[in-house]
Amino acid sequence: MRRLLPALLLLLATALHAQTIQVALDATDAPRRIFHSHLTIPATAGPMRLAYAKWIPGEHAPSGPITDLVNLKISANGQRVEWRRDPREMFVFHVDVPKGATALDVDLSYISPTAGRSFSGAASATPNLAVISWNTLLLFPPGTNGDNVMVEGSIRMPEGWTAATALVKKAGSGPSLEFERASLTTYIDSPVLIGRYMKVVPLSSGSAPQHRIDLAADSRAALETPSTFADDYGRMVAEAGALFGAYHFRKYDWLLTLSDDVAHFGLEHHESSDNRREESTLQKDWGLRGLASLLAHEYAHSWNGKYRRPANMLSPDYQQPMEGNLLWVYEGLTDYLGGLLATRAGLWTPEYYRENLATIAAGFDIQPGRTWRPLEDTAVAAQTFLGASDAWRSVRRSADYYAESTLLWLEADAIIRQKTNGRASLDDFLRRFHGGDTGKVAVKPYTYDDVIATLNAVAPYDWRAHFDERLRSVSPHAPSAGITNGGWKLVFNETPNAVMKAGEERGKSQDLTYSLGISLREDGTIRDAIAGLPAANAGIAPGTKLIAVNGRRWTREVMEAALRAKEPIELLVENNDWFHTYAVDYRGGLRYPHLERDESKADTLSEVVKAKAR
Repeated sequence: MRRLLPALLLLLATALHAQTIQVALDATDAPRRIFHSHLTIPATAGPMRLAYAKWIPGEHAPSGPITDLVNLKISANGQRVEWRRDPREMFVFHVDVPKGATALDVDLSYISPTAGRSFSGAASATPNLAVISWNTLLLFPPGTNGDNVMVEGSIRMPEGWTAATALVKKAGSGPSLEFERASLTTYIDSPVLIGRYMKVVPLSSGSAPQHRIDLAADSRAALETPSTFADDYGRMVAEAGALFGAYHFRKYDWLLTLSDDVAHFGLEHHESSDNRREESTLQKDWGLRGLASLLAHEYAHSWNGKYRRPANMLSPDYQQPMEGNLLWVYEGLTDYLGGLLATRAGLWTPEYYRENLATIAAGFDIQPGRTWRPLEDTAVAAQTFLGASDAWRSVRRSADYYAESTLLWLEADAIIRQKTNGRASLDDFLRRFHGGDTGKVAVKPYTYDDVIATLNAVAPYDWRAHFDERLRSVSPHAPSAGITNGGWKLVFNETPNAVMKAGEERGKSQDLTYSLGISLREDGTIRDAIAGLPAANAGIAPGTKLIAVNGRRWTREVMEAALRAKEPIELLVENNDWFHTYAVDYRGGLRYPHLERDESKADTLSEVVKAKAR
């Protein structure tokens, strides 16, 4: 038996290898934003289909960037095999595998765009770095759960570049990296960050699994982190453990890309996250605060979105449509958690947390879209918002299941505290719903009924009627009971809101939402004009360009001086080749939202954001 064991193991390994998709990625042309892939896909003679990932987890849309898939060539036993795209399903290709063939050799290239598109299909490479998403360079048999399709991959990088990923690397280093065999699900869930200038920041995780932040930037100087950086995010790890009670991963990597030439967003994965911000992020106060909420949000997704995921948002072969009606939990609860973890970890102050709540509450309180479109519809129709213009966004609504749901979950916390006389809070729901065993990667799907049942287990209440009303009704006002019941109230004054100021600095814009009802880009282009507010009432529309204020060329300072005068304002606006002067009857001065303490009620909002880790 001892003699037979090695032979049996060899046979087993050979059989597994034969059923494994081999993926060799060539990223040596990354500075030109071109990536190549050679696949060896197990096959048997006869008709066969190959698919390109269409529904990408976390993107909530059929956003697989198949437009940028080029140079597709397929062969078997050294002979060309003809492929045909399915005339109805653009992401599926048909081939006829010749007799005697046991595998298909597939070559393809992916051209990373310089602009346009969204998420992992958007700009992802510069001369100094790249984020490689395996779904952009893979074909696989559709109709099979990705957990049951095995992949073994490698990446060849430009000379001098290094890599970071949640994938397990095989022994060895240098420009060519090989990764351990894992499921297709794991590969698509594990992007690889490569770059010329990279830095790894290990975090003190205590008893938690290993955590680190892997940075790549377009310059070495951009990698300089604040002296407290590792300690700050180490506290976030501890706060997450105290909040959820378990870590559902073997280790965790924040992949952080710092560049002005890639798309800026965050995309969650189970054991990592793809986070992209401006090159100057670590050198700016607004950059550090924005980064804190981004990294906290994507980190919280490992529990809420990856481990616990709506059952109707599973697409096992990346071809089946996902239903977005529970995005107010998937994204909305995570949006709430992002601000919460950033504050409990000390990366946000409680004052900054309240400024953020004030902007959310104030924004939805004047949004005309809330009078016709219920919040749930923004979730159901999430895929329709990709690439939508800023113009008339306030009327159309957008991905409001993010920010508005922050208010819903804050209100749920207040209700739990009230119903239990302070003995429980939303933290207890989170521990019940997202807890479990540490160190094991798993997906535990849920339904709306599961959410309601867990809330009732924490604090009996008619939660279904409560959420049905907030999700499906229309109202001109924001659901701000979590703020008011938490001992605070929304007020306006001339003091700039810190979160709005950070947004203006980052976007080089001017936000006059709560005075004239417009927001401006740095060249004076009006991004949106909110229906029912002074500028829109005067006839001004989004997409036009502000030229002058009261006869003087527009600048931020000129506009602010005119508003402080608290007299009617004349705005000269360019609309294509036409110019028009609009009389805006507004005398209210500069207005910014803030939260003010209501001494008639207990300050439970401050209790919400207190650190919990010891």
